[in-house]
Amino acid sequence: MSKPIMAIVGRPNVGKSTFFNRLVGERRAIVEDIPGVTRDRIYAEAEWQGKEFGIIDTGGIEVRTDDIILSQMRDQAVMAMDMADVILFMVDGKEGLTTADREVATMLRRTGKEVILVVNKVDKPSNEWDAVMDFYELGVGEPIAISAANMLNMGDLLDRIVAGFPEDCWERDEERTSIAIIGKPNVGKSSLVNALTKQNRVIVSPIAGTTRDTIDTPFEYEGNAYTLIDTAGLRKKSKVHDSIEKFSVIRAVAAIERCDICILMIDAVEGLTEQDKKIAGYAHEAGKGLMVVVNKWDLIEKETNTMRDYERKIKAELLFASYAPVLFVSVLNKQRIFDIIAKAAKIAENREQRITTGKLNSILEDAIMMRQPPSDKGRRLKIYYGTQVNVKPPLFSFSINDRELMHFSYARYLENKIREAYDFEGTSVKFIWNERRGKDNV
Repeated sequence: MSKPIMAIVGRPNVGKSTFFNRLVGERRAIVEDIPGVTRDRIYAEAEWQGKEFGIIDTGGIEVRTDDIILSQMRDQAVMAMDMADVILFMVDGKEGLTTADREVATMLRRTGKEVILVVNKVDKPSNEWDAVMDFYELGVGEPIAISAANMLNMGDLLDRIVAGFPEDCWERDEERTSIAIIGKPNVGKSSLVNALTKQNRVIVSPIAGTTRDTIDTPFEYEGNAYTLIDTAGLRKKSKVHDSIEKFSVIRAVAAIERCDICILMIDAVEGLTEQDKKIAGYAHEAGKGLMVVVNKWDLIEKETNTMRDYERKIKAELLFASYAPVLFVSVLNKQRIFDIIAKAAKIAENREQRITTGKLNSILEDAIMMRQPPSDKGRRLKIYYGTQVNVKPPLFSFSINDRELMHFSYARYLENKIREAYDFEGTSVKFIWNERRGKDNV
């Protein structure tokens, strides 16, 4: 389902990050020991009353400042406001109303967005009225008093947040596959959208950063319905611009969260970069479909095995996502661009594929016979049975005697055996290891 987004803004030191951490602190996520996979904590997800939504934390806003770092933090917050469905404006109840709060409120009124005014650091219910009274002057609605540190009134605030999202924000046409096109600036993302739809739906410019926000474009091909999500470019610059460049990654992460399949587009001349690897890690961790599209292939001088060698190099650098197919295109010349959609359709099919319990256990028996499970201090790993418990991505649950005996290399071996038997190209495969208590564990 599509998830709405809430941005937390306010001047420095009012408790935004404490509030953010409280909301997302109980969230349980799959953690993998893969470099570049851990999510940046500036973006996370929360759930309340069955409603899931994204949260963006921002640095403090200093409206009037010549400090370049503080200016970048302010710009980051402005981009968060542009992106959000609801803006949570946090102020400090202990310090009271300040000139900086008034200046931030002026910025927020210009956005036209739903704004929720939150007075933080109100640690006692008896102090609520005194803490919030002055903040009515800001003219952005009725203040809500909370204590993020003590979780005071958090339930009431979450009710207000969920009610503030657009009514249709969780609705989505389940028959439509959404495809996020991600990558650095000027690799051809917007040009690809225009070429596929045969319309100038997205502004195309040689100036880096022309696409400022994510843009959704409905699209149909060979009887299937898609939504193409064009995203702002991902780039890495000097330390001065780190906050803005960091936020461009957050935009892409938010797009990844609401898509089914990611197209990581790279420039054939430049090749795969560290930033590309990082964003591929986000897609892998989120369990989305993934393919790598090498654009501007027409600019590469070809030899006999140029394409094969290029693909091998990419897969070697994306070992954690070696299942991702690599396609070579020229968007400018419209070469092989519809192969991308055909491959996306196949990946969507693979993500919904199910293996019966009988066939899965037959694969396990053969795999174990060919290579014995690992052992430690005289105890050997035992795999009793496995079953597929979910799709999109395919999720398998295995009953074993001891999780500590399941080495990651053996898990990768089992994954490879499953992939040899079934076509899971373009999608990650997730495993759950459940210990079975009994005499085998004594």
